[in-house]
Order: sequence, then structure tokens, then C-alpha cells
Amino acid sequence: MPHDADTGGTTVLVLSGPRLADGRTVDVRISAGRVEAVGTPGSLAPGGPEGTTRVDLSGYLLLPSPAEPHAHHDSALTAESDGPAPGDPVSVRRRMTEAALLQLGHGATAQRTHIRIGGTGGLSSLEAALDARRGLRGLVDLQVVAVPRFLTGRAGADDRALLRDAVALGTTALGGSPGHDPEPAGFLGHLVEVAAEHGLGLDLHAEGDDPAALARIADAAGSLRDGVAVGPCAGLSLLPNDVLRRTAERLAAGGVSVVALPQGGCARADGVRTAGRATPVRLLGAAGVRVAAGSGALRDAANPVGRGDPLEAAYLLASLGEVTPERAYEAVSARAREAMGLPPVRVESGHPAELLAVRGESLSGALALAYSRVVVHRGRVVARTSAVREYCGSAVPAAPGVPRQAGG
Repeated sequence: MPHDADTGGTTVLVLSGPRLADGRTVDVRISAGRVEAVGTPGSLAPGGPEGTTRVDLSGYLLLPSPAEPHAHHDSALTAESDGPAPGDPVSVRRRMTEAALLQLGHGATAQRTHIRIGGTGGLSSLEAALDARRGLRGLVDLQVVAVPRFLTGRAGADDRALLRDAVALGTTALGGSPGHDPEPAGFLGHLVEVAAEHGLGLDLHAEGDDPAALARIADAAGSLRDGVAVGPCAGLSLLPNDVLRRTAERLAAGGVSVVALPQGGCARADGVRTAGRATPVRLLGAAGVRVAAGSGALRDAANPVGRGDPLEAAYLLASLGEVTPERAYEAVSARAREAMGLPPVRVESGHPAELLAVRGESLSGALALAYSRVVVHRGRVVARTSAVREYCGSAVPAAPGVPRQAGG
């Protein structure tokens, strides 16, 4: 945890000397959770109010903070468990808290996690998630998506009741996998009905290899003011090009956000991993679809080495040639926030102070090698990660031009 002086007790924070993505070096003053002013270095320093906290960010790149639009914190950190992971509320709350803090350390000041409801656990995991959300308030904004398994027929009767109970408890959005229900259209229809009634958005799981199913989702989006997100949609890459283009255009017309998971799969309801598939981000973007990127699994059965790092998701999009580094970072920041229904963030006066400082001089460099990070949430420093690399053992005692240390 950062020092108290960084996290509370003051209303003004000045970030001194970071570089912005456009190449400018600036000072940034933050007050009441928002960016108050952006000026040239030193211009905001004199005459600051008593109690102002200053953080030296020389050598850092300052960016809008990333967001995590698709996580499964309830199953996180269970890859090495012997047998099924404990599902009691205490264990779920502990995993969720640890997973949220890990992703916060990477820079994700807003996170959305999908939580299964129904079965023998009923609403216990959802209640644990909401309890974790309360405990994390002030550190990270945690959104909770209620995910039923079935909603149609006699098999779905219990989950239909639980879904409304989940709304009453304070779930952020409704989710699930329509294709896993015996009546996919009925499943989606019930979700839309409840979401419209309570002013909630939908966040759905879909493999994406069924154009008709995606068309139904696009049509449903028109009736929901809070929007619809769907992911990971890696199966879109299996469609013929002409079918893929028409499907992408349909999603764009419906205003549906597609959430790609470039780091791998997620803990979907059927537990199936889809190795070797990648969401066609470039083609979707060309069709006008809002494409966000998330992390999906965090060291669970779906991805035992998942890191939950938004910058790694952006790195993968850029390194695979799907988008430029700038567009890749937008996918984990601006587009992710849009998919989550959050206001935009820019390093400009009046915008929310949700910021990430990474050691480096350029966005490409930050995506390639960004270990040292400073995370700002609601105008306060809430996490720091510092890394120093030391070089030793050289055959020459003091070789000219060879550094002894390097930051990253």
C-alpha cells in the first residue's frame, strides 16, 4: 500500500514532470477527484495550497488509466487448487479482493467481474462479490455482472427468480451465455426484459461463430439504453469473410461493444478453452464496431498463467498486428470504459482523475516493458510498483557506457 500522504488527508495532488502520449512534458494538478489543470513544468508548483501532495513523475508516461471490462474474479487464483476451488463466501470474497488488487496494481482502476448465480450456491458468490466491492471502495470501482446458467423452461425457473433477486442486491449488469440455454432466444429475451425494467446493461458471453445469435444480440441492444457488450467472440475468425463483414456491420449498427480477450479464454460456463482463435479486432474496427480488450482468466482453469494485466492485453493486440499501439491502448482504456458505461477519461481539465503513470518515454515502450507504475484513482495515489534492474558480474571493472542499474 502507498504511504498515507499519497492516499488521503489532502484534496490537491500535483503530478510533476510526466510526459504525455503526445510528447509534451507537463505538470498536472488534481482536486476533488478531477484533473483541475495541466500546465508546463513548474507552472503549477508556486503558491500551491497548504497540504498539497506532489509526486515526482519525471521519466514517466502519464496515461488515462486502463479498465478491466471482462474478468472472473470469483474463480481467480485457483489454477493450482487440488480439486474444486472452495466456493464458500469467505473464500470467494478473499479471491475477489486479491484479484481486484492485483489488477489495480497493473493500473485498472475500474473492473467488471462476471459472477455465476444459481445451482447449489444460489446467490452466495454474488453476495460475496458485493461485499468485496464494498470493502474495495476508494481503491477501485468494481462492477458485478450476475450470470445465470439457464433462464427458460422448468430448468430455468430458479435462476429467473434469482436474477431478480440479484438486481435487488445491486448487481451492475446482467450476463450469461444464451447459447448454453436450450432456448437461446428465450434466454436473451428474459435478460432484455429484466434489464430494460431496471435500467441495466447486458454483458454476454458468446463464442461468435453463430451469426444468427449475434444478430439477435444486436437487435436486443436497440431496446437498452445502458448498452450491450459481448465477448470474446473469437469464433468470428472462423466465419467466411463476407459473413464476417455482414455480422460486424450488424453489431456496429446495434451499438454493441465486442470485448476481445487476447490473453486467452475465460472461465465460461462450459469450461471449454478455445486455443488458437483470436477475435478479428482489425476487421471489427473497420466496420465501426467498438472493440475493447480485457484479461479474462486470472490464473484459473481457463488460463493457469493469466496475469490480468491490461497493458499485456494491449501489447498482444499490437504485437499481433491487429492494431497500432495507440489503438491497442485505447482498447483497454477508452473503449473498455465505454463498454462498462463509464465516462471518458483524458489528461485534460475537468476529466476524472483516473490515471496511470508508467516508466518510459513512449506508448510503444510502455507496452513493451512497463514494470514501474503509479496508479491514481479518484485523485489519489492508490498503488505503486517500482522495479530496478541491476547489472553485475562484468569482466571489466568499469566498462565505459555500461549502466549498473536501469529502471523499467
